[in-house]
Amino acid sequence: MASAADEELAASKTDGFKVGEKKTVEEYAKLDQNDESLNRWKASLGITNSPALPIDPKDTRRCVIHSLALEVAGRPDITIDLSVPGALQSLKSKPFSIKEGAKFRMKATFKVQHDVLSGLKYIQVVKRKGIRVSKDEEMLGSYAPNTQEKPIYEKKFAEDEAPSGMIARGHYEAVSRFADDDDNDHLRFEWSFDITKDWK
Repeated sequence: MASAADEELAASKTDGFKVGEKKTVEEYAKLDQNDESLNRWKASLGITNSPALPIDPKDTRRCVIHSLALEVAGRPDITIDLSVPGALQSLKSKPFSIKEGAKFRMKATFKVQHDVLSGLKYIQVVKRKGIRVSKDEEMLGSYAPNTQEKPIYEKKFAEDEAPSGMIARGHYEAVSRFADDDDNDHLRFEWSFDITKDWK
């Protein structure tokens, strides 16, 4: 049975949608090679003739999130390098500040390995004083394994706006996950932030 936290972070479902048949990168590359529109679609996934990046066969992860960043116009990005030991743990214990009413966007860099990653999405639940104030979901897309030509992917999320006003100021806690069409978790983490009157 799924826990309440798992249910809160469940991705939305589209009635009638069925995940397509799984194919390897090689199978996709050979698929209808003379079909121009299909070749454009394959190129949009990153399926090219560029040599694959070497990967550790012991590392079975299909998607490796390298960094998360908060982008605000006119300010330096707040970037969390997830390769640094303890980086995920510090996201919850060391909240960052967002000025009330500020427009911002999140950004992720990641690597795909082994096989095509279908329907990567980001799901986030934000709570204040234990009460859920928002749930957001953003489709990031489908990606082929990274190549020497494209060693890393970067995805910028839709722009968001911090709440404003005295009631909105304060401490918030969030749980986020990166998942795919098969509902596999690629990263799940807790983090926190403060909405403040001014930047700190």
